[in-house]
Amino acid sequence: MRHCLNPACRQPNPDGHQFCQKCGKPLLLRGRYWAKAVIGQGGFGRTFLAVDEDKPSKPFCVIKQFSPQDPATFTKALELFDQEAQQLEILGQHPQIPELFAHFVEHDQSYLVQEFINGITLTKELADHGVFSEQQIRALLTDLLNILEFVHSKNVIHRDIKPDNIIRRQADQKLVLVDFGAAKVLQQVQRTVTGTQIGSAEYCAPEQGMGKARFNSDLYSLGVTCLHLLTQVSPFDLYAVHDGEWVWRDYLNGNRVSNELGKILDRLVEGASKKRYQSTAEVLADLQPVQKQSSQNVQTYHYEIITLNERGGIAQRQKGQNQGYLENTKGLNLEMVRIPEGEFMMGSPHNEAGRSDDEGPSHRVIVPEFAMSRTAITQAQWQIVAQLPQVVRSLSADPAYFKGKNNPVEQVSWKDSIEFCLRLSEATGKLYRLPSEAEWEYACRAGTTTPFHFGPTLSPQVANYDGNYTYGQGKKGEYRKKTIPVGSLNAPNPWGLHEMHGNVWEWCLDDWHGSYQGAPKDGRAWIDSGNYSQNNKDWLKRLLNNKSTSSKLLRGGAWYPNPKHCRSAYRDSYPRDDGNLDIGFRVVAPRTP
Repeated sequence: MRHCLNPACRQPNPDGHQFCQKCGKPLLLRGRYWAKAVIGQGGFGRTFLAVDEDKPSKPFCVIKQFSPQDPATFTKALELFDQEAQQLEILGQHPQIPELFAHFVEHDQSYLVQEFINGITLTKELADHGVFSEQQIRALLTDLLNILEFVHSKNVIHRDIKPDNIIRRQADQKLVLVDFGAAKVLQQVQRTVTGTQIGSAEYCAPEQGMGKARFNSDLYSLGVTCLHLLTQVSPFDLYAVHDGEWVWRDYLNGNRVSNELGKILDRLVEGASKKRYQSTAEVLADLQPVQKQSSQNVQTYHYEIITLNERGGIAQRQKGQNQGYLENTKGLNLEMVRIPEGEFMMGSPHNEAGRSDDEGPSHRVIVPEFAMSRTAITQAQWQIVAQLPQVVRSLSADPAYFKGKNNPVEQVSWKDSIEFCLRLSEATGKLYRLPSEAEWEYACRAGTTTPFHFGPTLSPQVANYDGNYTYGQGKKGEYRKKTIPVGSLNAPNPWGLHEMHGNVWEWCLDDWHGSYQGAPKDGRAWIDSGNYSQNNKDWLKRLLNNKSTSSKLLRGGAWYPNPKHCRSAYRDSYPRDDGNLDIGFRVVAPRTP
């Protein structure tokens, strides 16, 4: 359906029409954008989900149409509308702020076209799932403070931070800050912005309510947002006016908040601006105390997230971002990314094509935070670690069949990969190990529920497998018949992990079991010799010497299988003493630094 953008008409029209059937006005803006559905309406105009016909993938975008209902507010409304376009042009290069595509006047109407963020607001998330935990609030603060640090560095104050203006992006579960219509530039010589009161009263800092917003007015609004998400109670009710103090702790109803986080929130919502946090850096310092790291450098990874349609074509490209660190001991250049704490349904649904009985029953698993290598371990990385002192067993210096320093190492057994982890742990003083099967699938899915993190099917354009086979309605494609350099397809999942589908099978810690009956639900590896203390080197050594189970878990598919064997839920086994030219591994660290 194509909606007419003429405010006096607003007629829906069948797809494919170029002109409105009722008023005859063109349905395409600038000959390329057309409105598909109304997704918002207010006093200043309407917002549409739209399609960009100029791009081959016909991606969604957002059209904002300026059409105020109250003539008395026209001048101020137009100022705010144009101001939003200006702010997005300044700020839209940040991966967690919508990008501005166009701002123009056509048919005597002002329009703004921007990036479409596919996700849900925190208001809806709160309604659907209930109050946020401390861990969720900490993650939210980290995400939003880093966005605000960028916004404030451009001398911009958002002035309307609230749950409605924060969207959790479906592709990577990152938070995106939207609606910069209230934002204002703060001149370098000014300490405050004096002007019309703008913002939502429940979340508005006292000084902003008087038209004198400061940078830390945004921090106040962010703090109030956190209090609302922790309690699901209106901020008006969380503040005792007669006592002049916040009473949010009285409304927690058993939701635990540590003293450390409580102090941070109290300072964020301090009414006196001078007593409040003055910058995002101050909050982050209290939220995440800096740890001394000899060999690890904190990194922010930027990348593009690709979604495929049912035919295997690229349906959408979105900006992605994740944080992690670089483990560079001995020049290893091992990129690790943060995998956030969360829960997911492990296994495949009954109706998933290619499903086997060992992929069920589907069950909910809670996974603690950890870090995972962005790619499978490469031959160059293997050769560095193979030269380190032996811990339990010897290692071949160059075991791979398909040679290439940036290709994944293969022909390594499960025992070889454990020895690799032990040597790396000894060299760095930090525990590295194989992922549990639950950690592997959770990291692969990255918040998705489709057979592949790309969507309903797979394409050789984004993964290395036997392209002679198809999955669902996908098309046939290239069959490379060998491994390829890690990251070379430039198609990571929403958390920044490359080649989770195809290239090489990857070892997991777990013993093989024919179903999930009796499987752990806390993210631990399922090992028959005991699931205790899995996060220490001594346990890894004992596990390496334990010969009670011969078969170990493989995940991810490889360069030769058909796509159904590369699904997120697919699992296989192999003798732990053997290697093959299609089996490699990646490592995890139980906690990010």
